Amino acid sequence: MYLTVPFERAWHHRELIRAVVRRELKSRFRGSLLGWVWAIAAPLVMLLAYTFVFSIALPVQAQNISISEYAGNIFCGLIVFNLFSELAYRAPMLLHEHSSFVKKSIFPSEAIAWIASIRAFVYAGISFVVLLVFRIVTAHWLPVTILLTPLVILPFALMMLGIVWFLMGLGAFTKDVAHLMISIVPIMMFATPIFYTFDQIPPHIVPWLKLNIVGDYIDMLRALVIHGQLPSVAMYVVCVIVSYAVFMSGYGFFMRYKSVIVDVI
Repeated sequence: MYLTVPFERAWHHRELIRAVVRRELKSRFRGSLLGWVWAIAAPLVMLLAYTFVFSIALPVQAQNISISEYAGNIFCGLIVFNLFSELAYRAPMLLHEHSSFVKKSIFPSEAIAWIASIRAFVYAGISFVVLLVFRIVTAHWLPVTILLTPLVILPFALMMLGIVWFLMGLGAFTKDVAHLMISIVPIMMFATPIFYTFDQIPPHIVPWLKLNIVGDYIDMLRALVIHGQLPSVAMYVVCVIVSYAVFMSGYGFFMRYKSVIVDVI
């Protein structure tokens, strides 16, 4: 069935994908003295900075929540949004970055989306572990609902793959897409509940902000990891359906123009 084709092709090329992902992960900190320590230090410093800043912020006191919980909310939102923004920024230029691979007929160019996404999710995963350790140290517990986290991460990963395929294919034809992402993503940051929650904004604005599916995923992840609550089943089902539709649409778009991409990059 066509619905399973992307997975079948990825499985067929799994050794190639694994090899390239391993090479990209190794190359990120090549030449640095601390190496992979930076992957842990960077999110840790960011989290501690937010904790310090909001420990003296009046809004935190007014919301009647602990400083660590407020910082955890923000950091949880940043993990998801930074993952989205990294791929959104990078996707339009991926084929140009890997043009030497793409021009080899034996290399499956659609695999580049898997490689870039896995790489981004690995670093996001490290930040997520830092968040969990922070919650254990400050709150002294982790909710059992955290076991359901993969059910939120998996559909989000599918959505990101679809977005990467679409932007990757579109970016092959014009580099304007990369400049467009540089303009759009920062604006999206303010329309995404990173530094606030849906409960903190006027009710008549919430439905509009919930159209931003990245914000919905942040809200669901916070519920599971920070608050120990189950997200809305209706919202989850809608997010899964939309994410899979984006996944298949992005794949279909890329495969439709794959044959001419080699001639334009």
